Amino acid sequence: MRFSIIIPVYNRPVEVQLLLDSLCRQTFLDFEVVLVEDGSADTAEPVVEAFREKLHLQYHYQSNSGQGFARNKGMELAQGEYFVFFDSDCIIPPQYLEVLEQAIRKRNLQAHGGPDDADAGFNDWQKAMNFSMTSFLTTGGIRGKMKDPAKYQARGYNMGFSRTVYEQLGGFAHPNMAEDIEISLRIKKAGFRLELVSEAFVYHQRKNDFRSFLRQSFQFGRNRVFIRHFHPEAVKAVHLLPVLFLLGILALPVLAWLWPTGSRLLALAYAAWSLALLVNALGSPKVALLSLLTSYGQLLAYGLGVITEYSLPTKWK
Repeated sequence: MRFSIIIPVYNRPVEVQLLLDSLCRQTFLDFEVVLVEDGSADTAEPVVEAFREKLHLQYHYQSNSGQGFARNKGMELAQGEYFVFFDSDCIIPPQYLEVLEQAIRKRNLQAHGGPDDADAGFNDWQKAMNFSMTSFLTTGGIRGKMKDPAKYQARGYNMGFSRTVYEQLGGFAHPNMAEDIEISLRIKKAGFRLELVSEAFVYHQRKNDFRSFLRQSFQFGRNRVFIRHFHPEAVKAVHLLPVLFLLGILALPVLAWLWPTGSRLLALAYAAWSLALLVNALGSPKVALLSLLTSYGQLLAYGLGVITEYSLPTKWK
């Protein structure tokens, strides 16, 4: 078996059906699917049974342990030479495994990460969230739009590594806080070749409403600081930019009172950034306006998450 596709699932039967359906269309056929149900009340087992004759499937139910440890269980069960991880709310283009196989062999990769995108059929809100999560103007291209593929830190919604990597380094170290970034850094430190494979993208059909999107962005900020428990060097100046973004917004009324000229200059800078966002997101006026909302929300929540984790650090162990 060449690939084992490992999917942690928590109360997502509808999304699992769409994901498995997309895997039935793969042009590279030497793979299995290992689905780990992580304590769900609304299980995907009936969905899995409907695909038994179409896919090589393993299904395992366990008590809730977190997505990182659910992936670890998937690797224990897997039979393939190379493990590929997807989130359950992803849809996989037909050429994904074929493209990945070519990249692994041509570039001698032991691990990889890939970007996410919004399918043309997604709703406007999903497209706006995708824009704010992937635009260079909001995230600096860290989710798959960077020039040097070797600098990429793979994310759990679309990543993978060989059985050899797993046998030497073990699995994910934490159940649900930056566990994907942690293992990416550990893989690179061990001398394995992990790179971005930009052509191996997935469609990420996020189901967030605005409140849950803000919570998720807040948690991403906390996760970035939390990773210091494992890799102290992982927090860089660029990761603190959302904090400056947040502090700048909060400073505007104070500056307007103490230094009106400075307040106007700062407001002009935010206006210019907002205009650049609108221009870059402009395919649909509605998506562009929603992208402005999600981009501001994402950066403000992320910055608050960074400040919170520094002030009230999450206990580890």
